[in-house]
Amino acid sequence: MPSVDSFITLSTQGEAVYTEKRSKFLAFAQHVASEDEAKDVVGAYRKKYYDARHVCYAYILGDHSERTRANDDGEPSGSAGQPILRQIVSHGLTYTLVVVVRYFGGVKLGTGGLAVAYKTAAGDALDMAETEECIIRSTIKAHVPYTEVDAAMRLAKRYEADVLNREYEANETVLTFAVRQGQYESFRTALQTIFTIRLEDSEEV
Repeated sequence: MPSVDSFITLSTQGEAVYTEKRSKFLAFAQHVASEDEAKDVVGAYRKKYYDARHVCYAYILGDHSERTRANDDGEPSGSAGQPILRQIVSHGLTYTLVVVVRYFGGVKLGTGGLAVAYKTAAGDALDMAETEECIIRSTIKAHVPYTEVDAAMRLAKRYEADVLNREYEANETVLTFAVRQGQYESFRTALQTIFTIRLEDSEEV
């Protein structure tokens, strides 16, 4: 399970094939970093499987799974995209796209049968992929007098913060740290104990 400052995503692709009453469902799961990338991947599958009846998909994006989309591509409403999406949710994933391509086998499955088929195909593809935990980090830019650099670096080591950038100015060094989000406030407070350090606002990385 991810912590409050991490998320789980796919590190490899997963593929699966599911057949129900001669309809064949080809499922593909992979990591995507943005909506544009997801659209490009879906477009590539539509082009590759141009002769398929439906190319349905769902994805979840965002460090906190805040952006979702599900598409039925002509299947009865809620029978394809939502079952795929629920599989991504149940696997606890984000930055993840699942595409399910359907070749119609001549026998109608009904809304319930379709939902089971899309759910099963999507779940099987996700099960075939490997996952990884990614840490959400925030940056802190600190203006540090040269005499205080060693103290700042000791604090960085204590809080396992990395130095992303180092700029040298006339009387100070500007250090950009990246620290795990859960440690951000503690690290910032610790830096402020060095009174001559000036801090700037952070961004997620």
